[in-house]
Amino acid sequence: MKASAAAGAASVLASSWHAYAQGSDTIRVGLIGCGGRGCGAGIIDCATSSEGVELVAIGDLFQDHIDTAPARIKGNLAKRKLNVDAIYKVTPETSFVGLDAYKKVIACDLDMVILTTPPYFRPEYFAAAVEAGKHVFAEKPIAVDPAGVRDFIETSKKAKAKGLAVMPGTQMRRARHIMAAVERIRDGALGDVLGGQCVRRGSGLMDWYAETKEQKAEWSDVEWQLRRWLFVTWLSGDFIVEQHVHNLDLVNWVMGATPIKCVANGGRQTRTGPAYGNVFDHFAAEYEYPNGIRIQYQGSQFDGVSGRCDQHFIGPKGQIYFDFGTATIEGENAWKYDGPAVQPAVQEYADLIASIRSGEPINEGIQVAESTMTAILARMSAYTGRALKWDWAMKASKLKLGPEKMALGPHEMQPIAVPGITKLI
Repeated sequence: MKASAAAGAASVLASSWHAYAQGSDTIRVGLIGCGGRGCGAGIIDCATSSEGVELVAIGDLFQDHIDTAPARIKGNLAKRKLNVDAIYKVTPETSFVGLDAYKKVIACDLDMVILTTPPYFRPEYFAAAVEAGKHVFAEKPIAVDPAGVRDFIETSKKAKAKGLAVMPGTQMRRARHIMAAVERIRDGALGDVLGGQCVRRGSGLMDWYAETKEQKAEWSDVEWQLRRWLFVTWLSGDFIVEQHVHNLDLVNWVMGATPIKCVANGGRQTRTGPAYGNVFDHFAAEYEYPNGIRIQYQGSQFDGVSGRCDQHFIGPKGQIYFDFGTATIEGENAWKYDGPAVQPAVQEYADLIASIRSGEPINEGIQVAESTMTAILARMSAYTGRALKWDWAMKASKLKLGPEKMALGPHEMQPIAVPGITKLI
């Protein structure tokens, strides 16, 4: 594992996304989910990464998103100084709205789909895309519950058997300084990792899509929850899953394993009104990895507090610190990364498209599924107050969030979890 990881890191360190911009084969793309992520970073980073990208179809649950998507996408392409006319090939006939919009996008003549809807939909949409023989970029996280994780893993295996590429949105695995840091750890710069911390403290997002804070008369319960999806557990998985999966993915990468146990706490202190659904605003967890190694995680979303976003690991020879911009080692093998940098969110698309064109498709579906489950495990523990084992949650838990049947109708918001009272499923 040490040798293969080092070789893989070295090979990617030797390239950059510019190297793949010379490809001439057209990659026809469908975008499913035309919110801020889809019309912003999603298709824009994809088009930035490689020449020959054409956006040919778009789909969303809501008409207003489809109505504004063309101008938003074209404007964002222009800001990157990209050739809008060469990239934007969507027509009214390839613009779809509704609960079945994803099926219609996938049915179009395209090579790849980008999935940027709320995470709840990821397993179902991913399965449909793979069944249709499409390569997939799936934004993180890839599910909100154990049932969805298991489904995503099975579909990833089918994609591999069919020779389809699967790229998740865990782009920090392509940050050059983090890749170099992991390579140093694999080479023994710390000795055996004995423990570590993972911290992410950010803003409260109190005014996120402020115009949706109150349910409008014409919005059903489900439509309002969809428009406030970030604060609804069945749609987002809570913030530890939806956002902090990035950090926990890096922990799993460093440890070369998934946790075997987890015990967590959490709650909500500032985001307490109805506009903030039923999610928490802080979590803390202890993850136990093989050989009894414990990693402490803390995450919060509060305004007006000290922010952090970093990982720290310690061994008998020293300690390593890295965040999303720097990496340093203190101890016997002191080191600071001063090499080249890329835009990780662009690089992931470059790597995906290069793998498609080379006929050697990347498939990182199981990897992101396990990282998503790592975050879900802590949320389940914090919500219920129970210490949980990975094997039980992954194999035995029957937790499946969301309505029994998806429809834009009534759906009562589930109560806010209370540790010791909320049942473990």
